[in-house]
Order: sequence, then C-alpha cells, then structure tokens
Amino acid sequence: MNKIIIDCDRHVMEPLEIWEQYCSPEIFNSMPVHFNLDDQKSQEERYKRTGIDIRLSPTFKLGEHPILSNWSEEQQIASALIRDESHETRASAMSSRNQVESMHKSGISKALMFPTFAMYIVNHDKITSEQSVNYAKAYNSWIQSYCESHQELLPVGMISRHDSELLVSQIQDIVKKGWNIITTRPEPILGKNLGHPDNDPFWAECEKHNIVICFHGGTHLQGQTVGMDRFESRFALHACSHPMEAQMAFVDLLESGVLERHPNLKFVFLEAGCSWVASWLWRLDNICYDEFPSLTKENIKKKPSEYFKQHCWVGVEIGEPLTDTLNAIGHHKLLFGSDYPHPDHLHLNISDIPQLLPELSQQQIQDILEHNPKSLFNI
Repeated sequence: MNKIIIDCDRHVMEPLEIWEQYCSPEIFNSMPVHFNLDDQKSQEERYKRTGIDIRLSPTFKLGEHPILSNWSEEQQIASALIRDESHETRASAMSSRNQVESMHKSGISKALMFPTFAMYIVNHDKITSEQSVNYAKAYNSWIQSYCESHQELLPVGMISRHDSELLVSQIQDIVKKGWNIITTRPEPILGKNLGHPDNDPFWAECEKHNIVICFHGGTHLQGQTVGMDRFESRFALHACSHPMEAQMAFVDLLESGVLERHPNLKFVFLEAGCSWVASWLWRLDNICYDEFPSLTKENIKKKPSEYFKQHCWVGVEIGEPLTDTLNAIGHHKLLFGSDYPHPDHLHLNISDIPQLLPELSQQQIQDILEHNPKSLFNI
C-alpha cells in the first residue's frame, strides 16, 4: 500500500456543547440544539409493547423540532441494537487527538474533515436564514479549532443556503480563514435548486477564489431529499438519498447553465459511489442531449459527459464495479473516502483496497489515494 493516503471523506462527531459555546447567545436561545434522553418509564413501556429491552440513543432536537426526519421508534431500536459495534469509534471522533491517532493506525496521512450532525442543523427546513447562517459559522469556528493543532486534518467549511443573498459573504469568510474547500447538500434547500439564478453570484465567488465544492448528502434530512415522498424505511431512504441526489445535482448544475457560465468551478460528489457515473452520462449524452436542441443550446453547448470531465470528481466506494466508470471519465477523476467513523463504512480495511479494486493498476490506486486529491485540493 501507499505511504501517503489522503482520506477525502472523513467525519467529526460534534460534541453537544459546542453549539452553545460557539453560537451567539441570542441564536442559541431562540433555537437550541439539545438531546432528548430515553428514560426508564419509556423503556419499560416499550418493552411491554415490543418485547425488546434496550435503551435508545439520545435524539437530537433543534428547538422543538427533531433534527432527523423519518427516524421512527422502529429505526431507533434497530440502531440501538448495533450501537455497541461503533460507539467507541464514534465517541473518539469528538477529539482531534483521537482522530489523528486513528488515522495513523490505519495508515492515513491527511484527511478532509466533514461534519456529521451540523449538516442536519444548518440545512434544517424549520430554522430561519439568520439561525442557519449562525450555526454554520459556529461550526466553522469549532472545526477550525479542532484542526488547527494537527497538520493532518484539513477543515472543510460549511455554508448555509437558506438565503442566497448571504452566500457570497459566507465564501468571503471561508477565504479569510485560508480554506479552499466547502461542503453543501446536493438537494434543493427551502425549495431553491443549486442552479437557481439567485445563486449565480455565489458560484462566481467560488470560481473567483478557486473554492472546491463538495456535495455530501445524507439520509433523514428535514428537507427535500429524494425518496422521502414515497418511503419511510431506513433501507429505502438510504438506498436513494446519496447516489440519486448526486445524479440530480449534476443535472441541476448542467441544465441551469452553471457549468457553462463558470468553466473553472470544481465539484466533488462524495459517499454516492461512482458506478452511477457511466450509465448517467451515457443517458444524458445519447438520450437527452440531442432530443430538443433549441431547449438546451444556451446552457448545454457540448455533451454532458464533457462538462462532467471538466468540472467533476467522485468518491469511490471500495468494492464497487469500476470498469465502465473508468472508461467514461478515467481514474484521475476518482477519490478515496473512508466515511470514518460512520457505522455503515466501518468494515473497510485500508490494506484490502488493492484486492477490492482489481480493475486498477498499482499506479492508478496510488493516483486515487494520493495524487488526485493533492492536485484537486492543492494539498
């Protein structure tokens, strides 16, 4: 394996107390982040109904609103039944020192640090734009302190999209911190798509400062994630949320003309896998692009696959089929992310990567683990 591995999708676990510490008192008091604890009475009542004697994990709330959507009792029980498999790992990710120690143990040299619960708070559809922006800034202040003593940790800035008029100033704040990477959700926020005309000054500002935009979805947002209009189960929601939102985000940027107007923008799709890329680009190129030229001639002036290869990178799910994606966009557009410490990816062993990616040569694996992210993120 490589001596240098850059993890492009690693997560913190935000301690509850940071929100009160880093938010303005007015904002926090108006919409506090807090826990609901499972008490003995509830546990006994649940045991009578279900025959399952287990304490549920605390549930996050934002004011009076649950932070997670579709997080039913059944799903909370299922989560609690496997909680011990990852509890220690998740708890350790609250500490930057523990985070770095875990990276050293697995051979990871540097990592982009993404939020866990902050993305659900900042993008929650029941908070005001003022509250959302304040929570985003609070998170950015905390992640800056989390990373500043460890050169291995690269902070990824959060932005709020609740109010398009506040986007440019948020990018300017990110630039002042010396950062060049931000993360946002792929889906519409408060009904406004990525390609909405109101967002164009934001894309121009990102292009001006060479900001790399990382799309990172997640199941159970209080928002408009695909599948929520028809499914309730964790299985179905989790199956849809990441890859389908990534595909639609690309189409959003494409058909709205964001990619045509801003040729130097760079986008990354994380935790969505990459095996969707080949079939999606084939469909866009061969079925959709030529159908009604008069409708696409202004915003889509070349084949969609050409825009993707110009603007986009994708994270690899170790073990997924890669041949068609390699043929469509090449291995230089692929990145590695562990998703540590989230439990759905904890089975990954870094040393197994060459065996799990048989389509790739040793040089291609080295590019994905090291050279591709170095070039993209200017590491």
